[in-house]
Amino acid sequence: MASQGIGYTLIMRVDMPANPGAFGRLASAIGEAGGSIGAVDMRSTSKARVARDVTITVGSDAIALAVRSAVESIEGVRIIFASDSTFLAHLGGKIRVQGKIPVKTRSDLSTVYTPGVARVSMAIAEDPSKAFQLTIKRNSVAVVTDGTAVLGLGDIGPLAAAPVMEGKCMLFKEFADIDAWPICLATKDVDEIVDTVVRIAPIFGGINLEDFSAPRCFEIERRLQEALDIPVMHDDQHGTAVVILAALINAARVVGKNVTDLQVVVAGSGAAGTATIKMLLAAQVRDVIAYDRPGALNRIDKYENSHWTWLAQHTNRENRRGSLGEALKGADVFIGVSAPNILEVDDIKGMARDPIVFAMANPTPEIMPELAAPYVAVMATGRSDFPNQVNNLLSFPGIFRGALDSRASRITEGMKLAAARAIAGIITEKERGPEYVIPSVFDARVVEAVAKAVAAAAAEDGVARRQLLYAEGEETAARV
Repeated sequence: MASQGIGYTLIMRVDMPANPGAFGRLASAIGEAGGSIGAVDMRSTSKARVARDVTITVGSDAIALAVRSAVESIEGVRIIFASDSTFLAHLGGKIRVQGKIPVKTRSDLSTVYTPGVARVSMAIAEDPSKAFQLTIKRNSVAVVTDGTAVLGLGDIGPLAAAPVMEGKCMLFKEFADIDAWPICLATKDVDEIVDTVVRIAPIFGGINLEDFSAPRCFEIERRLQEALDIPVMHDDQHGTAVVILAALINAARVVGKNVTDLQVVVAGSGAAGTATIKMLLAAQVRDVIAYDRPGALNRIDKYENSHWTWLAQHTNRENRRGSLGEALKGADVFIGVSAPNILEVDDIKGMARDPIVFAMANPTPEIMPELAAPYVAVMATGRSDFPNQVNNLLSFPGIFRGALDSRASRITEGMKLAAARAIAGIITEKERGPEYVIPSVFDARVVEAVAKAVAAAAAEDGVARRQLLYAEGEETAARV
């Protein structure tokens, strides 16, 4: 994975002459190439030669290559090896399985395995619902991908997608204490994907679909939701849409408008864009205009893409046509989940008073915040180096936590809307402002708030198989 503009630490073991001034030449070469030395550790020494581990901060892969080239060009200096902190963190993978009970004695062994385990297996055979209490099913999620649409990387395949899926599993555990398992499938065939997930589903309490390309992702999710009695969610769609709605709820409050009065233009109708449009409609936003390669999707033009036809039939009340600028005239909100640099300042100037701009394209937004700043009331991006980062990490841990805790059979629109409102509600009226419409991903209140809201919505929507009663911040449960 290339890291353009993302800094990391390079560790370089260098064999060099033990001469006065030799290290000074090395340090100068590293600095001139753009690196910054953080630490130097002696590894071995003799009268003629020394070996040192030099820890260097670099701003990108390009700078790292320049540093290596500069060091290699110094006469008498040899690089023994070089590695970086990101690759070191991935050695052997980032997750592992660890037993909850120590096996130290024969009694321990007979309890967790044979013969004691037979009693538990027979109990589940007689009542399969007991798998939720007596196996990992109660707290496990499969993170499934075919590696066809990895964020920022595209179709890199299942093996290359594995580090990303491992990272997602780490986030499930760290933020919601959910045991998640990376499942990387060596097929792009929709039938094979659905069949495989259905066959492995019995051991999981939920299925998180990840990085499937559109429009295949829609069919995969729909068919799995129909085939399984556990929650199935394509996070690239719904996790993103939930957080966008949460940010929009607070942004509308900042500018003194009601969500139901907003006219919103959504640029990009892929996985995230379509889910966002459907969620905005579910939240009763006054009007949504979908914008894609043909322009503003409308009911006059004909589209070979059935997906665009559906969007045109369910959005764009005024039947607007034409360019992005034309679609945005008088609109309250721009939401971009499309491509870099497609939004112009003049387009923003044509919007309604106090325009709201969410430019989500990563790593380069539809318009850079510094260009938009003089003309917008609220600005959000998908990046962590600007205020108001819209990050689906705010949604999926809590959504699955609530779904698992309530043993929901599926994730409903009501559960997603409840999640969005819970995220928005973290920020108080006193705190809310143009640069704070969405909480930090590290805000410890988020997961609990989302989980409770989702579990309550699951019960209200009739999909919960376990009723949760929250009292004084503690959870109790009763089977229903």
